[in-house]
Amino acid sequence: MLAAIMHSPGNIRLEDVQRPMARPGEVLLKVAAVGVCGSDIPRMLVKGAHRMPIICGHEFSGHIEEVTEGVEGFAVGDLCGVAPLIPCNECDQCKTGNFSRCRDYDYFGSRRDGAYTSYVTVPAGNLLKAPKGMDPRATAMIDPASIALHAIWKSPPTAGQRGGVIGCGPIGLFAIQWMKLMGCTEVVAIDVAPEKLAQAREAGATHTFFVTDSLPSGLKCDLIVEAAGHNSSINVAANLAGPGGHVVFIGIPVGEVTVENKTFQHFLRQEVTLHGAWNSFGAPYPGRQWTVTLDALASGRLRWQFIITHELPISELPAMFEKIRKKSEFFSKIMFHP
Repeated sequence: MLAAIMHSPGNIRLEDVQRPMARPGEVLLKVAAVGVCGSDIPRMLVKGAHRMPIICGHEFSGHIEEVTEGVEGFAVGDLCGVAPLIPCNECDQCKTGNFSRCRDYDYFGSRRDGAYTSYVTVPAGNLLKAPKGMDPRATAMIDPASIALHAIWKSPPTAGQRGGVIGCGPIGLFAIQWMKLMGCTEVVAIDVAPEKLAQAREAGATHTFFVTDSLPSGLKCDLIVEAAGHNSSINVAANLAGPGGHVVFIGIPVGEVTVENKTFQHFLRQEVTLHGAWNSFGAPYPGRQWTVTLDALASGRLRWQFIITHELPISELPAMFEKIRKKSEFFSKIMFHP
């Protein structure tokens, strides 16, 4: 089967590899759709993965091709989403249902081969069956949408509150929608790109600004999700919180982060609560974050089509990542179809 293999950061090659064989307790999944996560970009172009060479790609869906001994509740042909983290189920965090904080996890696309290819073997415990008729592309987007929900559940908004989102990539766009679904009457969206702010307005944002804009002093937010992971946006997010507000950080910085004195004084004096949010998992694994998101995507309450800007075969993956490196065109969710 054809696979896009990262040998080192920036060195991504198309190669023929052996199709994997499912072991007891696993299924063989034929990949239907796999999205590029924001974390794939620094991983594949700058930082590398835990082991290399490796097939990346962890936001994916597929149809079951083969079911092995010990797998129950799934059948050949089922469309499934895949929770990418494989917990150890032994550490203190797993035993308390905090699987996102597992101390000895495996992970598709960074620690084991992922889905930038045609077939993947998946443990049955990582499968989430999609309802009949659900689009494989929507099923592949459970992961980013559930990450947004996991972050917002750190301090869920109540009706009439104002939300804020810094960084309007796919996770930020889902965060805007979740905030509106949970009752936020206003959502402030901030980014550096006019195209992303246009998508934020389509997602339901009521106020949009560039990160360099001077924001109105009266436009503080009750809950802010920071989904960019940039030094400037991290400071903007903390300063956007109103008295007693909450800021949830999910963006992954590549460089060093400096908290400005003004930022520190603001969250200190206004008694702002800062949260970290990592991945999207709960008990029973993969958690209500995933089941609630699946239902919202399947029912249409959570919109996803407008987020996809590119749909490509795997053969175009190396060229697409070169465009990403050069920043030669706008993209939001890039979806590959092996």
